Amino acid sequence: MDGQGSHTIEIGAVIIGDELLSGKRRDRHQAHLTAALAERGLELAWIRIVGDNACLLTQTFRETLASGAEVFSFGGIGATPDDRTRACLAEALAQPLAPHPEFMAILEERFGADAWPHRVRMAELPEGASLIPNPVNGIPGFSCAQHHCVPGFPAMAEPMARWVLEQRFPDRDAAAGAVEEVLRLENVTESRLVPVLEAMEAAFPDLRISCLPRMDRQAPQVELGLRGPRARVTEAQAALRQHLIAGGFLAY
Repeated sequence: MDGQGSHTIEIGAVIIGDELLSGKRRDRHQAHLTAALAERGLELAWIRIVGDNACLLTQTFRETLASGAEVFSFGGIGATPDDRTRACLAEALAQPLAPHPEFMAILEERFGADAWPHRVRMAELPEGASLIPNPVNGIPGFSCAQHHCVPGFPAMAEPMARWVLEQRFPDRDAAAGAVEEVLRLENVTESRLVPVLEAMEAAFPDLRISCLPRMDRQAPQVELGLRGPRARVTEAQAALRQHLIAGGFLAY
């Protein structure tokens, strides 16, 4: 994976918490992360919402580690027993947890004797982890093996994720990302467009080609989308128009 200039950077998110699965709380991390990525021409490839089950969380991390993706993990890094991100990631890495000296110093300076015996658990990290500064309350998150673990509180998680992006992708901006062009067709159904879409996918396998029907109108309407590098999208848009003209879907 090219972390500085490729369009094929894979970025995923793991959002942790039983409260999300039960509906007690709604996720806000995806929207914040998507916006921060877009500012650097990056996109979210996948997202997983996982409860606080240790076995399931460990297996999730094994799979995300194997993917080679840059992964943002939200939640589960506090000091209570249901905060299992550190232990599960360490187990997935087959590494022990160990007190991180800098993190320990932050906790001791902030809380003094009250850092013991519970708050110091937050400083037990997988070996080789580095810290992610927290501008809200000073208690850091951590990065390890391309996994960037931040709190479940969006007000903290958003600036911390942005800091990671600044460190990991300092030379990227929105202009480096994909563009999307959309063409809307009236009085056309999806099924009639299948041959056109198959021809486009064969000719432009590197692009994402979508076909979205609109169901809120009396007459059928379809939105055709082309997404990818600007030059290729421009080339594909011209080819798509030619296919649609040949098929009688466009007049010119």
